[in-house]
Amino acid sequence: MTLDLTNAMFHDDDAARAWLESSRWPTGPICPHCNDKAVIRMEGTAHRAGLFHCRNCRGQFTVLTGSVMERSHIPLPKWVLAIRLMNSSKKGVSAHQLHRSLALTYKTAWFMAHRIREAMREENPTPLGGAGKIVEADEAYHGKRETPRVRRRYATPFTKRGKSGGADKRPIVALVERGGEARATHMNHVTGKNLREFIVRNASRQSRLHTDESPLYPTLGKEFATHETVNHSAHEYARDDVTTNSAEGFFGIFKRGMVGVYQHCGEQHLQRYLDEFTFRYNNRIKLGVDDSERAVLAAYGMNGKRLTYRRTRQAPDA
Repeated sequence: MTLDLTNAMFHDDDAARAWLESSRWPTGPICPHCNDKAVIRMEGTAHRAGLFHCRNCRGQFTVLTGSVMERSHIPLPKWVLAIRLMNSSKKGVSAHQLHRSLALTYKTAWFMAHRIREAMREENPTPLGGAGKIVEADEAYHGKRETPRVRRRYATPFTKRGKSGGADKRPIVALVERGGEARATHMNHVTGKNLREFIVRNASRQSRLHTDESPLYPTLGKEFATHETVNHSAHEYARDDVTTNSAEGFFGIFKRGMVGVYQHCGEQHLQRYLDEFTFRYNNRIKLGVDDSERAVLAAYGMNGKRLTYRRTRQAPDA
């Protein structure tokens, strides 16, 4: 992680505001009330810094309005530094680290981190894959389940005699396009029905689907161009170009971050952490996005989103 802490936007309100404005509005200020560009900046000491006036709806706004930062009293340089830190660290930055680095209370840093994760959440993502492309699907289990597991009379028993796999852990399903982006979701219980809904919504059916030998996939695989599997239980992890190693690699980054950085995450917040790791994975160096550009994309993602403390319900991380 390379970060020039002497940069003025990490210390000066005006420089931080200019960075946020250029990131949120790359083509110029847009009124968050009516989405019109007929706006003017209110100059002079009689107005608060960064105030705009819309000629169309006659509303007033700043760069904070209509974003996850709205009504925040945290200084803008601290917002900019937090955005940059969370987008420069491959495995994330904990709320306690933000609390220490930014000289904020833990509660403030925790809420700030959740707001930034909300900005990282991608709305209306395009399907992965396409003709001739490979999409890998896999499941992982992380953390002790807090919501009741769906028990069925003739359900398949836990894997490995209940010592791992789905043994009262939180299920996560991920799709990864080979050499491309990822999509990940937390499910209370993985079934053929909800697995199909997630996969067909997030992957083109013209793709080649690669999975392990799980019995959840054979019927679903018939809807794709081809469905090829590797047999992990027989210690087969790659056969020619058939593998789920990209999906396993995504889970590896996620689990190392959750264990080594965050240490604990309430189940109600798990999807936000998945969104955070997915955002960084989808905007990584290999795809031509560096740390500074990733931070700009996160700031742009704040548009039209709002998050209140009541909606998050506090659960500490380390």
